[in-house]
Amino acid sequence: MRAYNFSAGPSTIPEEVLKEAQAELLDYQGTGMSIMEMSHRGAAYSAIHDETIANIKQLLNVPEGYSVLFMTGGASSQFALIPLNLLGEGQTADYTDSGAWATKAVKEGQLLGNVHVAADCGKEIPTRVPSIDELDLIDDAAYLHITSNETISGAQWKDFPEHDCLIADMSSDILSRPLDVSKFGLIYAGAQKNLGPAGITLVIIKDELAERCPDTVPTIMRYKTHITSNSLYNTVPTFPVYILCLVTRWLLAKGGLEGMQKQNEEKAAKLYTAIDSTDFYTGTAVKEYRSNMNITFRIANEELESKFIAEASERNLKGLKGHRSVGGIRASIYNAFPVEGVDALISFMKEFEANNG
Repeated sequence: MRAYNFSAGPSTIPEEVLKEAQAELLDYQGTGMSIMEMSHRGAAYSAIHDETIANIKQLLNVPEGYSVLFMTGGASSQFALIPLNLLGEGQTADYTDSGAWATKAVKEGQLLGNVHVAADCGKEIPTRVPSIDELDLIDDAAYLHITSNETISGAQWKDFPEHDCLIADMSSDILSRPLDVSKFGLIYAGAQKNLGPAGITLVIIKDELAERCPDTVPTIMRYKTHITSNSLYNTVPTFPVYILCLVTRWLLAKGGLEGMQKQNEEKAAKLYTAIDSTDFYTGTAVKEYRSNMNITFRIANEELESKFIAEASERNLKGLKGHRSVGGIRASIYNAFPVEGVDALISFMKEFEANNG
């Protein structure tokens, strides 16, 4: 029996995708080889590579003038690559600080240029992201950087600010809802939360931004390099791209992002209702900013949390321990997480409260 995997990442991959990958693992489409063994410039992999890009463009309705890139180093590498490429000498960039991941982005930006923190609510409890109205933006900022969903705190942007160059770390909610890509200059996301296995970072960039990069930036660290080479400047992690291809096919077959958003909202609403219906549990994020991907909560008697996590694990409800920096309980219910798993958690929560309340 497969466990219900509530881990924040690496996280749940659709079972249909895993079964298809399993069936093709030793012999991909009659080639006699695994996709992991093939050249990243061969015909079989090239078809996967190009289809994955096309699927992402279709799912997000990516407009002309944008490129879809596969890079490495996770979102953490993008914290440095963004200012290296886009923050010119003498310029300042706006950042919002909404929690642990946004804070990391701010710190990397500060190492490489002038950073103005346009809003700072990262240490507030209950947790939240900034409201658009409270942003203190400078007039000539090179870009505005936000973190669309704080995986650790469970807070999420529901609407996005307008900006000439809006950049978003969407590692934990990419492809979970429709998105107007034309409102962004650059979007990036580590794959291991909502896209597939760890190993690649998805970047969607407005092509003209890549021209900002100074010639002093090393070649492999320039977005322009990866645009002109179709993400094949060096050896791309082929197997993670293959899984991403299967995941994007699965999303298209499920009706695209409109249907996925509806399912995600329904799953999250069920779980938040269970949390709010009792004083035994307390959500940790401000209600209007609650994430649909990472549901974070505490037990009124916090000494019971270790027992809750241990007993849940015995019921095959895995990965519920909150991040080590904040503790508590976190249920990550990304696109691939089944509704049945949410129902199983709610049932366990009620039973645990009855036995320990």
